[in-house]
Amino acid sequence: MFFDIPPRPEISVLAMLGYAFFAFVIGLAATPWFVSFLRRNRLGKQLRVETVDGRDATIFRKYHKDKFGTPTMGGILVWSSILLTVFFSRTLALLGLVDHSLLQRGEVYLPLFTLLSMGLLGAVDDYWNICGLGKRKGLDVLPKILFLLLISLIGAWWFSVKLGYDQIHVPFYGDVRVGWWYVPIFMFILVGTANAVNVTDGLDGLAGGLLVIAFLSFGILAYLNGNIILAGFCTVTVGAVAAFLWHNVPPALFFMGDTGSLALGGMLGVIALMTDSILVLPLVGFVFVIEMLSVIVQLTSKKLRGGKKVFKAAPIHHHFEALEWGESKVTMRLWIIGAFFAFLGILIGVFG
Repeated sequence: MFFDIPPRPEISVLAMLGYAFFAFVIGLAATPWFVSFLRRNRLGKQLRVETVDGRDATIFRKYHKDKFGTPTMGGILVWSSILLTVFFSRTLALLGLVDHSLLQRGEVYLPLFTLLSMGLLGAVDDYWNICGLGKRKGLDVLPKILFLLLISLIGAWWFSVKLGYDQIHVPFYGDVRVGWWYVPIFMFILVGTANAVNVTDGLDGLAGGLLVIAFLSFGILAYLNGNIILAGFCTVTVGAVAAFLWHNVPPALFFMGDTGSLALGGMLGVIALMTDSILVLPLVGFVFVIEMLSVIVQLTSKKLRGGKKVFKAAPIHHHFEALEWGESKVTMRLWIIGAFFAFLGILIGVFG
């Protein structure tokens, strides 16, 4: 055997699939009511009028003008489905119908904390954007980053002080002790992943499909690493995101919003840290990394080269749109790329 499968899993694979199906059904069943609530309260997406560096977003408006007013904040439905499933499993355990629930301190508390705290931060940002509050119609960059850093600092403290983490695994080499550097590394991973997923969430179905691939990949790695409860939690997340994706594929019925992308992105980073797979994360989330890099490259080029651009638009999915690929084709091709690199990440995570 190249790797050891946990001999006595606390939750069976069948139970994991059952919980994932429960989250999926809950999400689908609640969607009509939730979308109706969003429309009734006019919680719709506002059309972006400028780029990150303050310039006119002409390409974005050209391809997305028909999406103005589409309900957003769909991330609330995703993390609500996850929460309900976790508490459903806890209820089954209290009734003696199952031996173990998904609500386990060592493996689920921190991902749940990240999901809820970043989800609430994203919800405030979405609401401010809809209402036109703030200088840039939403939370300003500085307070948003400060809140993200605070959340990541709490998580880093928990990992470092409470759980004693101070090393990272380098594939095909071994564990490397980093000492107190673990705290800034943790914070960088958390904030970076959250923002990368947020940047990627710009086309119908794009971020949702890639998140399904990423959480499924880390669910496999968690299971093979012996983190059975965490693996079950990942499958629940897959079910909840898949229910959202059902109505988010082109043309999207509603959008995830920052309340979904920040929450799920941050939680993805935490799970990568919990499975000691942070160097596998760039492969599992390859498209997220490329999307974030495309924004950095574009902004740097504009600043250092007198406004000259590398891409027609950034993030890179808008560049492909400007090449007249079509939204659905861009989304599906990036799904394919994401799945390929995620599979490569799983192989390195298992054998490295």
